[in-house]
Order: sequence, then C-alpha cells, then structure tokens
Amino acid sequence: RLVLENSKIDHAVAKQMFPQRVLQRIIHQDKTNTNTEQAQQPQQRLETEIEIPSQSYQHPKQELKSLLMNGQDDDDVEKLTDEDVFLLHKSPLAELFPYCTVAFTDISGFSPWSSEREPAQVFTLLESIFQTMDALARRRGVFKVETIGDCYVAVSGLPEPNPHHALTMTRFAKYCMIKMRDVVHKLAVRLGPDTKDLSLRSGLHSGPVTAGVLRGDKSRFQLFGDTVNTAARMEQTGI
Repeated sequence: RLVLENSKIDHAVAKQMFPQRVLQRIIHQDKTNTNTEQAQQPQQRLETEIEIPSQSYQHPKQELKSLLMNGQDDDDVEKLTDEDVFLLHKSPLAELFPYCTVAFTDISGFSPWSSEREPAQVFTLLESIFQTMDALARRRGVFKVETIGDCYVAVSGLPEPNPHHALTMTRFAKYCMIKMRDVVHKLAVRLGPDTKDLSLRSGLHSGPVTAGVLRGDKSRFQLFGDTVNTAARMEQTGI
C-alpha cells in the first residue's frame, strides 16, 4: 500500500513537471530500456557461466571505442564511465515547436520587499501568487515551464499547437496582473501594508522554440532558443 501511495505521488509530481506527451515518451522509453536489459541479462549470464566469448555481442563501451577512435589514444576512450556510455547511446527527448509565445513574469519590487521579511512570509507570497497563476494557466491552455526565484516562466503553442498562441499568452499575462492586485491586497493584512505596492511585469516574445527533457539527477523540461532569450530580456527591461 505504501509503495502504491508513493507511486501515485511520484506520478502527480511528474505530471506537473512535464507535458503529457513528453511524460508518455519518457515512460515508453524507460519500459523499452528495461525490456532490453532484461532480454540481455540471460545471454550475459550464460556467457559468464561457460566462459565463451560471444562474437555477436559487444559491450557499448567497445562499440563506442571502435566508432570514435580515429587516431585517439586508447586511454582517452577508456576514461569513459558507464554513465557516459549510457547517455551517449540514449536518444534525446526534444522537439522544435515553430510557433510559440514565451512569457517571463516576475514580481516588481520583490527584492527590497523580501529583504525585510521572514522566510515563511516570502513563501506565503510566492505560493499565493504562483498558485493563482497556475489556475489561470490551466484555464487558458498555457503550459507552465518552471519558476526561478520570483519569476514565472510559461509558454503557449506547445506541447499542443495553438494558432492563437500570442493572443492566448497576452490575455494570460493581462489576467495575471489583474489577479495579482487582488492577491497582494488580501495579503497586506498578514504581510504588511507595503505588500500592496508589489506588481507583476511580463516579457513576451513569439517564435520557434526548442523544448525537451534535460536528463540527469533531476530531469527537467526546458526551453531553448532566441525566442526564450528575447522574452527574458523583455521582462528584465520592463517597468
């Protein structure tokens, strides 16, 4: 029962981190890798027991060595760890989405405000604002990518195409700013009257976006490209 509950929690967290289509690809790839490993294990055990070298099976590191040597020193290739070989043999989970709008939204006045608050008060503000934005994003078909400090990163046009991605994101940013006023006015009673002076500023830009899962100890779904960089600069130079 405990394993089942933990599995449900892990799945819920994964659904928040990755688009549904990407999550399905991750699960499919993991199942494929697991089945491949299970199919290879009996053959590897048999080779070990009878001590007869297989002519057909070649360890991935040896395969890589024969492909990449081209005059390189043997020692350079031997330095590759099993993790290196695993990553080099794994196909990336990434796609180009040609029509998207990216938004970077942060809290204007947050740094001086937070410097005078307790950690619990800072997180009360961030959770209240970000949860309100999450609800708006779900309602309007906007995909939340991540939060970085007090910055909320979102995109429209992926993973599902949206021909009105720019309009969708513009309306999302507008309604976030309207809701922000309500949130800070309610929180001013608990967090201090100057909380009402906080506001949102957004930077939006439309164009192609490369999106995918950066795998590692903590895999993350991330966006790359000039569209992302320009949206970030728009937010940083906004008022």
